[in-house]
Amino acid sequence: MTVRHFLSLMDLSQTELNTLLKRAVELKALQRQGVIYEPLKNRVLGMIFEKASTRTRVSFEAGMIQLGGQAIFLSPRDTQLGRGEPIEDSARVLSRMCDAIMIRTFAHETLDTFASHSQVPVINGLSDDLHPCQLLADMQTFMEHRGNIQGKTVAWVGDGNNMCNTFIQAAVQFDFQLRIACPKGYEPDARFVAQAGDRVLITQDPAEAVAGAHLVNTDVWASMGQEDEADARVKRFTPYQVTPAMLDQADDSVIFMHCLPAHRGEEVSAELMDDPRSVVWDQAENRLHAQKALVEFLLID
Repeated sequence: MTVRHFLSLMDLSQTELNTLLKRAVELKALQRQGVIYEPLKNRVLGMIFEKASTRTRVSFEAGMIQLGGQAIFLSPRDTQLGRGEPIEDSARVLSRMCDAIMIRTFAHETLDTFASHSQVPVINGLSDDLHPCQLLADMQTFMEHRGNIQGKTVAWVGDGNNMCNTFIQAAVQFDFQLRIACPKGYEPDARFVAQAGDRVLITQDPAEAVAGAHLVNTDVWASMGQEDEADARVKRFTPYQVTPAMLDQADDSVIFMHCLPAHRGEEVSAELMDDPRSVVWDQAENRLHAQKALVEFLLID
């Protein structure tokens, strides 16, 4: 049997992605009803963290427990990866002991290398390039609140970072229009923009991006590993703060998302996080349900 990995949204077909989101909604309903569903008894997820995490760690660990399995947390301090063991060797060993591996790392090449030497599915828990698990939760959240996102307009306001790159892939896979507003020099990776064709518009004007949008997203201005750029970025990005007034320029049905953690008063005004149009808490919870559906998909025939 061919091993399926989930390193980007492009690793699944459009049909598989939509089926997975529907399954996430079903699993969420089962949990709310108190139904015990444990198809992953005796299955083990290895979780390699080179970057700090709250939502990724808790959602994967809780998800595996709820599905009847177990998750093992591995940091560079706890493994030989932090002492120079080749990625290829770690992949060969860990994939003989675990049923799937989730990796949260810096260089996306680490994921590619690990996956190419792994006997079991490898999941991208975040890299400097992409964050596909977050987009599964985001798409589930939109579906629950507003229905099918196909044909809708989505706005990204802020840094052209890994989340922005992944929204570009989502525009392709879920068939929506994406407008990206960012300062000059902070655009998303040109490789992903080229793949999306006319689905993506890049502008330096937040008002142009948000006008008539059905979904508005942002993220921190300085991601992990960019802390030394934080002060300079605040100066460049101040006009890109998402506020209730900015959301007023969007469609009447607009919802606001942020993958968290949020720096209130920077990329998002403090009051917007608790605005009725904000769905950030549902979005955060859906990491759990979307990833349960993903692990089930990858591990059960």
